[in-house]
Amino acid sequence: MTVPDLSAATELSCDVLVIGGGTAGTMAALTAAERGADVLLLEKAHVRHSGALAMGMDGVNNAVVPGRAEPDDYVAEITRANDGLVDQSTVRQTATRGFAMVRRLESYGVKFEKDEHGEYAVRQVHRSGSYVLPMPEGKDVKKVLYRQLRRREMRERIRIENRVMPVRVLTHPDDGRAVGAAGFHTRTGEFVVVRAGAVVLATGPCGRLGLPASGYLYGTYENPTNAGDGYAMAYHAGAALTGIECFQINPLIKDYNGPACAYVANPFGGYQVNRHGERFVESDYWSGQMMAEFAAELASDRGPVYLKLSHLPEETIGAVESILHTTERPTRGTFHENRGHDYRTHDIEMHISEIGLCGGHSASGVRVDDHARTTVPRLYAAGDLASVPHNYMIGAFVFGDLAGEDASQYRAYDGVLDQEQLAAAHELVYRPLRNPDGPPQPQVEYKLRRFVNDYVAPPKTGAKLSLAVEAFDRMSAEIAGMGARTAHELMRCAEVSFIRDCAEMAARASLARTESRWGLYHERLDHPERDDTGWLHHLDLRKSPSGAMEFTARPVEPYLVPVPEFAPPGGPERHLGEEEHSTDCRQTFCTVSSWVER
Repeated sequence: MTVPDLSAATELSCDVLVIGGGTAGTMAALTAAERGADVLLLEKAHVRHSGALAMGMDGVNNAVVPGRAEPDDYVAEITRANDGLVDQSTVRQTATRGFAMVRRLESYGVKFEKDEHGEYAVRQVHRSGSYVLPMPEGKDVKKVLYRQLRRREMRERIRIENRVMPVRVLTHPDDGRAVGAAGFHTRTGEFVVVRAGAVVLATGPCGRLGLPASGYLYGTYENPTNAGDGYAMAYHAGAALTGIECFQINPLIKDYNGPACAYVANPFGGYQVNRHGERFVESDYWSGQMMAEFAAELASDRGPVYLKLSHLPEETIGAVESILHTTERPTRGTFHENRGHDYRTHDIEMHISEIGLCGGHSASGVRVDDHARTTVPRLYAAGDLASVPHNYMIGAFVFGDLAGEDASQYRAYDGVLDQEQLAAAHELVYRPLRNPDGPPQPQVEYKLRRFVNDYVAPPKTGAKLSLAVEAFDRMSAEIAGMGARTAHELMRCAEVSFIRDCAEMAARASLARTESRWGLYHERLDHPERDDTGWLHHLDLRKSPSGAMEFTARPVEPYLVPVPEFAPPGGPERHLGEEEHSTDCRQTFCTVSSWVER
């Protein structure tokens, strides 16, 4: 390839631009189109089989079904699971609108498990409330959604451009509102510029952050195509992100990147045991405290730990296998067969995943309000990208719907696009072509993510996090020197730049929160106690006018549903300044003197 001229860019226009064709993006596009907007849906792969739903879903983790659970109970459960740090107004949207979304999905053809009376067969796996709703034919969810996108009335409103990868959100130079995006075609390499009235980011989590134990770059717990694209695009557009120090960590099947199935096996009667056959998890399955207990058991002389199903009757084991071996990761059955393992006779060894950033399974993401609006006007975020804790699939659909509804009021931008922003995006995409013999993406990415494992993964310390910041600063030059020859390689190189941005955010945010919270997710050995007096606050980060990363401690809004364990102190926001690290790695501080004193 040769570097295309910026003036030769393909220009597209729409009312609502949706970036990402997975769970949230598909729903945002459908809703915006139903409300009369002309929608452009960009997907760097192909919408038919992209996103975390690509291989289906085995069930819903957060269905608040009338008669089986109450919205207020769900909001309280999520508040406790997130150690009090939630915007309850956003969680309540999932709680109150989730059942209508279940019914909407049913109208599309998605099937949910029913009991002998025709009622939803909701199961309990948490300490309070029954929210787990199995999907016996969940492997077909994405196909069902794609059929909705291709309905005649939707085709008239929704234009799909597959193999187009945005790298930057474009903003108005005067008021900062989102007016489009810039990216490129991952097969032809052409530069693509989009004008839009509003932009919806639905790019999923940063699953490719920590390095899996296998060392395989794409052997991650989360969908490996989710490299933090939206996190980086939101940050560079000026949006606030929050909770980035709260990592996603999950129990895994040992040597296999599939979940250990607390939400599938446990509702059927499975459970986790140590090598003595003793159950050991006492906390809630939605919390980092559960992962702290898991990690402690794994590291003790009571490890390894196992998933136990052998005590269950044949009918139940068969039902579990029919779910686990056909959806999400259908190679699971082959993996067990090659190991000579059977749920009926063997307890299955478990391990722990690499770290990632994810709102849907943890809390880290782009800050949004209860209509999926970010802090940048006309920019929205939905799904695992948005910081709505433990939002899962139904929450992704709900916030995709909210984003599409609110964004549909805007019409295509027809003003002048900022040429500096376009030139910067163009350079980000094509610079590897100027150095085709530079280090290849796999080598640079492996090194970057090894630093994440070495210095950022819990348990955390200020010294290690400071080393991480230095490493990520140093690697900026190495990333700029990566070489590529094809459009596909350009896509992978751009992803590495997103991963680096997310790694720096994770390290700096972890430095700034000087306490331990969320169990294993943010365990600071040098600040081992939870500090509700000083730190029952959201930690927001954004890109300052000078280009540095600055932080604000934002008070938790008054609860809509009281939770006795937590009492948000209220008060004003505390601007913490630009986070710095000392060169000797023995102390960390921010530039605001009051923050140093505290």
